Order: sequence, then C-alpha cells, then structure tokens
Amino acid sequence: MSERQKDRPWLMRTYAGHSTAEESNELYRRNLAKGQTGLSVAFDLPTQTGYDPDHVLARGEVGRVGVPIAHLGDMRRLFRDIPLERTNTSMTINATAMWLLALYQVVAEEQGADITKLQGTTQNDIVKEYLSRGTHVFPPGPSLRLTTDMIAYTVSRIPKWNPINICSYHLQEAGATPVQEIAYAMSTAIAVLDAVRDGGQVPQKRMGDVVGRISFFVNAGVRFIEEMCKMRAFGRIWDRITRERYGIEDPRHRRFRYGVQVNSLGLTEAQPENNVQRIVLEMLAVTLSKDARARAVQLPAWNEALGLPRPWDQQWSLRIQQVLAYESDLLEYDDIFEGSKVIEAKVDELAEAASAEIDRIQEMGGALAAVESGYLKAQLVASHAERRARIESGQEKIVGVNVFESTEPNPLTADLGTAIQTVDPAVEARVIASLRHWRDTRYQPPFNHPRPCKALERLKEAARGTENLMEATLECARAGVTTGEWAGALREVFGEFRAPTGVSSAPVAVAAEAGSRLAEVRRKVELTARDLGVGKLRFLVGKPGLDGHSNGAEQIAVRARDAGFEVVYQGIRLTPEQIVDAALAEDVHAVGLSVLSGSHARLVPDVLERLGVAGATDIPVIAGGIIPSGDAEQLRAAGVAAVFTPKDFDITGIIGRIVDEIRKANKLDPLEVPA
Repeated sequence: MSERQKDRPWLMRTYAGHSTAEESNELYRRNLAKGQTGLSVAFDLPTQTGYDPDHVLARGEVGRVGVPIAHLGDMRRLFRDIPLERTNTSMTINATAMWLLALYQVVAEEQGADITKLQGTTQNDIVKEYLSRGTHVFPPGPSLRLTTDMIAYTVSRIPKWNPINICSYHLQEAGATPVQEIAYAMSTAIAVLDAVRDGGQVPQKRMGDVVGRISFFVNAGVRFIEEMCKMRAFGRIWDRITRERYGIEDPRHRRFRYGVQVNSLGLTEAQPENNVQRIVLEMLAVTLSKDARARAVQLPAWNEALGLPRPWDQQWSLRIQQVLAYESDLLEYDDIFEGSKVIEAKVDELAEAASAEIDRIQEMGGALAAVESGYLKAQLVASHAERRARIESGQEKIVGVNVFESTEPNPLTADLGTAIQTVDPAVEARVIASLRHWRDTRYQPPFNHPRPCKALERLKEAARGTENLMEATLECARAGVTTGEWAGALREVFGEFRAPTGVSSAPVAVAAEAGSRLAEVRRKVELTARDLGVGKLRFLVGKPGLDGHSNGAEQIAVRARDAGFEVVYQGIRLTPEQIVDAALAEDVHAVGLSVLSGSHARLVPDVLERLGVAGATDIPVIAGGIIPSGDAEQLRAAGVAAVFTPKDFDITGIIGRIVDEIRKANKLDPLEVPA
C-alpha cells in the first residue's frame, strides 16, 4: 500500500520539564530533534498551585515534578529558540492556567508571532483537581469563571487554541471505573459548556466554535479491549450531548477530540521491566481503532514507579510510538472493529451505564454541586478501595506483584542510583535566588517592566466585578508580576478551597470477618489501645508540601479506620508545622506521611525534628510514597520507623506494621497476633 493512502500519525509527545527553565529548554529542543511532534510541558507544584518558589509551602517542591515558572523571564527562557508560531504546545496546568497562557502569549508576541496562529492546549480542568490531583486553589465558582473567561478569550483571539482539556486521566488514577471516568468527565464538560452558554460572553452562533475547541485527556489502562470500547462510548455520548443539549449541527464540531497519557497507576516498582509491555498494550487501546483513535499520545516511562525518568527513558517511550506508527501497518486500514458484535455490546453497556450516572449527577445540580457535596470524591475513594482489595486478595492479578513474583536479577535496576533522574537539591536555592533578582530588577533595563502594583490592583478590581479576567492577567504578565503575586491577588478576592477528602463517607471495602487478616489487625489495635489505657488508637495521616496525589493516603486512612483506628486526616497541602501541631493537639499515637512528588527528603525530616523539639519522640513516623531505596535508608537513619513504597500493596499488612511500631515506641511487648 502506498504511503499516500496511510492515515497521518497522531501527535507524539513526551511529558517533560524539571529543575529549571534553562534545563527544560535544552530537553525540549533535544526531544524535538528526535522526532517528537509536540511539546507537553510539566510544571512544578508551586507553579501549579500559585506559589512563588520562596513560599513556605514550596520547600522541597521546586523543580521536582516539572519546571518552575515564576514570571515572564522564566517563560522566555523555557521557550528560547523554539518558534511558538510553529509549535504545538500542551500545558498541563489547571488552577493557574490563565496565568500560564498569558505568559505564553506574551512570549509569543515578543518572538513576533501572530497569536491567531498559536496552537496548543491548556488543560484547565479544575473539577478533577478537586477530585484526584489536588492542585486546585480557588472555590468552584471562581474557578469555573476563570475557565469560561479563558474559553471566551481564546475563541475570539487565539482560535486554534484548545482552552480546556477535560481530563479524566487522573480520575482513573484515583480509582474510577470506565463508567465513572466517562460520566464524571462528561458532567464536567456539561458544567463548563452550560456556564459558557449562559455567561453572555459568547453568542449562541459561536457555540459550535466553543464545542469544536474542547478536547479531552484520558487514561488507557491495561484492559485494552474495555479501554478501546470506553473511547467509542465517550465519542457516542459526546456526539449526543453536543447535538441535543447545545444544538451543534456541524459533525466536525461534535467530533470527540482526545489525547492520551496511558496509565501510570498500573506501573509497578516490582519487576519494572514489565511496565514496557503494559505501556504498549495501553497504547494499542487508543490507536487500534481508527474511528476512536487519539489525536495525541504521550507514554510514561518504564521506571516512573521508581522515580523521575531520564531523557533516555523518555526516548524509549517515544520510540514505542514511532515503531507502531511507522513500522506496523496500523495506519493502512479503516476501523478494524466496525461491525463487531462483541465490541458493540460492550460499547452499549458502557454508554448506557455512563449516561445513567450523568443523569444522576445532573439531578444533584451538576458536577460542581457533586464536588461540593463530596459525592464524587466518596465514589472514587470507594472504587479505589475495592480495586485495592481485589489486588490484595489475588482476585486481580498483577504480574510480578501478587503473582509470578520470582525474578532474575534486573540489569536495568542493578544500579538504582543511575536508573532514574535525580534533581539536584541545589536547584531550589538557585531558582529562589533568580526569583529574588527578578523582583529586584524587573523595573530596570533591559526589561523596564512597569511597577506591578498597578496591574495587581487592576486584576483585583476585575475579579470583584464581572469582566473577563484575561486582559487584566495579560497586563500582569507584561508588568513582570510573579506567579505567587497573581494567584495571591485572586486569593484575596476569591478565597481558597479545601476539597472534601471522601474518607469518612467511603464504605468498608474489606470486611473484618472472623478469622480474616483485617480482623486479626483489628484485634491488635484493640489490645494496644487497652495496653495504653486509651479508648482508641489515634493515627494522623499527613500530606506535607504541595503534593496533591492523595489516593494512597486516602486508602491508608480508610483501612486504618476499618481496623479500628481513630483517623485524623485533614487533606492535602499542609506544612510540617501544621502536621506536628495537629499531631500534638489530637494526641495521636502515630503519624503517617505520604509524599509522591519527591520532596520527602526535605519534608519528612522536618516533621521528625519538630516532633523532637516538642518532646514527642514517642510518636512513630511512617513514610510512604515514591521513595528510592537510597532515600529510604536515609529516612530510616533519620528516625523514620518504617518506609513503604508502591511495591507494598498489602494495606492490611501496613496497618498491622503501624500497630507494631506504636507498641515498640511505647515499649510494649510485641503481640503474638499475626498481622
């Protein structure tokens, strides 16, 4: 078959950015030279949550999970020598999406670009931040306003830009079933489109343009037949909603446009080489079917459960895509599943169940009301707990984890120190010094930015009113305002929001039936409480820093609750000081700290030191997260009682171990009750 008859491949990205704008710029230019066809920018957590690198909550987080962008100067350096008019850039940014788009536009203007030609995507989906990723800042109402203002602005001023990328990816990471993933993403889309339609900024005749620029970002798991059917169901429901609810007649506008990052939740620390075949199967779910094929694909790296992938690991993932697109015959055929009774039956089943759940959410008042009531979060926590229970019981098999666990020595991880990328701890100090220099010199040549005070006051004035906030935000960008200053001004007007945790309302996932392992642990909890002369053991689960990946913390909290602990869990984004204050105020018997962003080396010892100063050295501290073995040794040497990582999938066993550590810390004899 001739090359001309083939479909064009999807956009190939790798999700990248770390340390500094300069280092990330080098990485981007290298990746583009290797054949990558689009940029996908990862921002660090301070940037995502609207803090400058020198804020107390940013400690240990600067440059860790992405690139720090604190002001226009950083954005200039990030895209140096990359012509933005000819680049398709995806920015994974939500609460501060308007700010990052403004910085991007100003840099493009400085390059001489025609901004009407800019192409790319801002994720800008705040609902899933409340539910799963945790980088929200403002309450739902103001957050939705920022989203709709961006949509209205881009439709008229940057017409090729996707202003929102409704992201069900993190919902699956948080435990969503395929039905929940479809239903919650579609409910978010309805909330956004209703707000745009009813907001008065976009005339009804332009709603087709709005719908045509909305894209989705989904997750593809290893059950690739079900996942492919999920994508066909997504497209069917989107076509129906946009036609019936919004009157969109043009089928091109109604097309379901989506990009994919395949599943990271299923990547294992144990036998990590198996992650390669998982990634390939997951990619097939969103590429095999022509009628439901992704528009853009980015793949995780085989070692992401171990730490930050290196450039070589990212290249390997890019090559996986290129082999499929350019060596196989995949792109030479029409949809190979058309007419399949098996596929159609599964699509019908998923579409019907998802539509029923969408209707249920609409009856509650829509997605934002279901966020505020805690319904959506509780459903996700429950689904995740059920999945964990299936893995622990062996009902759901994970190769190398709970089945086929014996293994030959792994040459890929023989030297763990070189098997992952490490971020130089000195980066944070350099970034902070650069930020302070910017603050001191932004008014001087060669930039001569106007004083930011006036721009920030103008932003607050606009926020108090009803005008579109994009112009005031652009004014802030041009005035040299910092990320923390922009978000801080809006915090003054909008306030902040602490999302429901879903822990207290989550149902029991593992019953403590007589003779079960949970019943044995529950007995240990009761005996230890009696030995200590208290009614109940109290366990504080803490999320220090800005890491919003709360799934693991929530599962530990729910299982500890079901084992008889009184659990103190206040949600994400706490300083070590706040965690220690809560531990002392609640008189807890153990503290569990969950960190997946890599900031454990800075934040966990801080908690230990503060407990020591308070004279509370008898409270054992347990750490969990993506913690390399070398770091785990250092944490234990610093006084951490136990360290758990993704390979420790037995949550009931972890709770039993926590009881053991409480007994040891209180000089009680070990119990002969098996855990």
